[in-house]
Amino acid sequence: MAKATARHILVDTVEEAENLLGEIEGGADFAALAEVHSKCPSGSSGGDLGEFGPGQMVPEFDHVVFHDAVGVVHGPVQTKFGYHLIEITSRTE
Repeated sequence: MAKATARHILVDTVEEAENLLGEIEGGADFAALAEVHSKCPSGSSGGDLGEFGPGQMVPEFDHVVFHDAVGVVHGPVQTKFGYHLIEITSRTE
């Protein structure tokens, strides 16, 4: 069964997510930004979500984690919780 580890930053608006993505692309530290900006409790640990399998996250999040490139920051991804920047840190098939 597939498993993945990922970290994310959750914010309220697409503009916030796009601004943070620009900072990350400019060399800012993902974990540091998550600690300051993410409205998810995981922000306090740099956005780390640990290991999980398919179906454990909301569908939009799940699709990115199990289909898109590992080691790249994806987003903004909209879910019912807000807008996410997602970095897949590992995945096994």
